[in-house]
Parts: sequence; structure tokens; C-alpha cells
Amino acid sequence: MLLALDTATHTASVALYDRTADLLLDEQTWQARRRQTEETIPVIQAMLARLEIDAQQIDALAVTTGPGSFTGVRIAISVAKGIALGLDKPPAIIGLPALCVTAGPFLAPAQSTGATICAFLQAGRGRYNWVFFPPAPALHRPAADEHSFGKSDVFHSALAATKAPVWLVGEMTTEVSASVADLPHVTAVDGVSGLRRAGVLARLASRHLAAGHADSLDSLEPIYLREP
Repeated sequence: MLLALDTATHTASVALYDRTADLLLDEQTWQARRRQTEETIPVIQAMLARLEIDAQQIDALAVTTGPGSFTGVRIAISVAKGIALGLDKPPAIIGLPALCVTAGPFLAPAQSTGATICAFLQAGRGRYNWVFFPPAPALHRPAADEHSFGKSDVFHSALAATKAPVWLVGEMTTEVSASVADLPHVTAVDGVSGLRRAGVLARLASRHLAAGHADSLDSLEPIYLREP
């Protein structure tokens, strides 16, 4: 049983996933704002009780490592580490960048069309975090130096420099959609489709773990991006 956690931003999400059956058992996504600390563990407890699953049945943990808010990123990682230490048998554990989860639902469709995915999230004060996912079949877990950070003009320039077809996915707003209207090779995907969900994190994590990409409690750490 894999437990997936994402509290990197104001949108929090938790999911339980049966890796053997390749089946999402339950998922809850909500606007936690700044209440991730108070709400995440009760959501997990309620989900386990609802499914009549004992915590000791958890044999894998997945968590988003950022970018995101400084506190939000650390909450999910801390919860995951705490759960891992409390289990009788050490679970497999993996951290994936938050933008992997944003891009996840679009990876296969984009690959079939040859499009590059640009996944982004709002970083506050008119700034954005983004990362490009090329149309390749291999699992990709971008490192911190593959992520970019900047204001709307820098973001626009990065998109303009990519001449191949791009699917722009993430926390879409009318402002972001309008800002890329002059870039015919960029297709802005609606915001609902770009919402991060822990069920997507769980499926991606299951594939990464099957490929041998597990982390350790010591190596699991946040991704933070800062403006140059």
C-alpha cells in the first residue's frame, strides 16, 4: 500500500494506492491554505479508517519535494519521514518534484504528438516556477538546476525560445493564458486539468519505484528555488 502526500502549495492532496493491483483506492484534495500542519494527518487517519486499512499495511511513501512554499514543502516531507519511522517495517520512499505531478496526466498524450510539456506553478509576487518535460518515454525526475524561476517576462522569454510545440500546464489564470497568446506554438491547458492531485503522484511514484528510483530517509530533502 502506497501513501502519497502533497502539501507543497495551498492545494494539499493525499492518496492511497494499491501498487499490486495498480489501483487508486482513495484520494482527497483540498484548499489547505496555511493549515497543512493541522489538517494533513487527520485526513490520512480518516482515509485509513474509511478503507479499513491499518497503518502498518503501508509499505511505500511518496511525497512532493517542491518547489513550493517553504513551510508547505517541509510539512509533507516531515509527515512522510515520521510515518516511515513509526512503521514496523521500513517502507520504500520516494520524493518527486511537484511539477512532475502537474505534468503527469499529460506525459503520454504529449509524447504521442511530439509536444514538450512546460509545467508551472505560481510563486507569488508575479513570479513563477517552471520546468520543461521533453517528449521522451523515460521517467524523468528533474533536478533543482533543471527548474527555472522568474517573473512573467522571463517566463514568456523561456517559452518563446522553445520553438517546438509546447503544452503549458499548471495553475492557469486568465493573465497567464493571455500572456502566451502571441506564441502560436504554445497551447495553454485549462487550470482544472493542471491541478496537482496525489493520485497522480501515487501512480508516478509506483512507476519510479518499480524502476528502482527509491530514495532514503536521509536523501529525501526539499527543492527550493531562488531568484538569481
